[in-house]
Amino acid sequence: MPVHRPEPLRPRRPRLAGLLLTAVLALTLATQPSPATADDDIPARGSAHMGMGVAAHDGVHGLPVGTLATQTEGVDVSSYQGDVAWSTLWNNGVRWAYVKATEGTYYTNPYFAQQYNGSYNVGMIRGAYHFATPDTTNGATQADYFVDHGGGWSRDGKTLPGALDIEWNPYGDDCYGKTQSAMVTWIRDFLNQYKARTGRDAVIYTTTSWWTQCTGNYSGFASANPLWVARYASTVGDLPAGWSYHTMWQYTSSGPTVGDHNKFNGALDRLQALANG
Repeated sequence: MPVHRPEPLRPRRPRLAGLLLTAVLALTLATQPSPATADDDIPARGSAHMGMGVAAHDGVHGLPVGTLATQTEGVDVSSYQGDVAWSTLWNNGVRWAYVKATEGTYYTNPYFAQQYNGSYNVGMIRGAYHFATPDTTNGATQADYFVDHGGGWSRDGKTLPGALDIEWNPYGDDCYGKTQSAMVTWIRDFLNQYKARTGRDAVIYTTTSWWTQCTGNYSGFASANPLWVARYASTVGDLPAGWSYHTMWQYTSSGPTVGDHNKFNGALDRLQALANG
């Protein structure tokens, strides 16, 4: 009688679905980004510019829908914009500009000459601004650095007083680690030193929300220092304490040619009056 031997076991082939699942998982894991660190979102020192934190803290609600008073269009620029097409802006009705000159006591804008002189050469009234970092050095020291690196003023009818850009800290704590009273002291020291060096009261650029949070809505600078308020909305909204009107309004960071566009609260002859002091 023949003996029936069992057939040898054959290796089992993995199912196709299993292979596909394994491949997909491997691809997914290989392309997953590494966990973010706290430093990933902190920009490099020197890269700050006007309005850097406005959209994040104050929101974006559109462009002005119309005003009763005459407004004069302006722009502000920094190294972020590089070489600016000033003739294009002039042909589109822009009549004034502010150019970032300095930040803290460690940075000067490498495009400052092209931007500051270029705006002047096409006929604009222009000025310089300083991005404040109250956590690095005191106010008077930063005012000196600003004046020594492009932030001065001359009575030529084409130069606006320097502007202090004091706003949300892009590098850390919103209020730069200062109490409200210490922040007021820092700002006062900057403004006093700037006036001592130039004879002009500096413009203050800020947002109402930051000013309220970080200075306690201090009202003591309103009588001397013009207000440049930032709010990306259809209206200026509430102003910081003490100011009954704004001198300038940064209303968008998404304008034509250059992102940051502004309205001077008056006709061109009033802007010339501010330049003349």
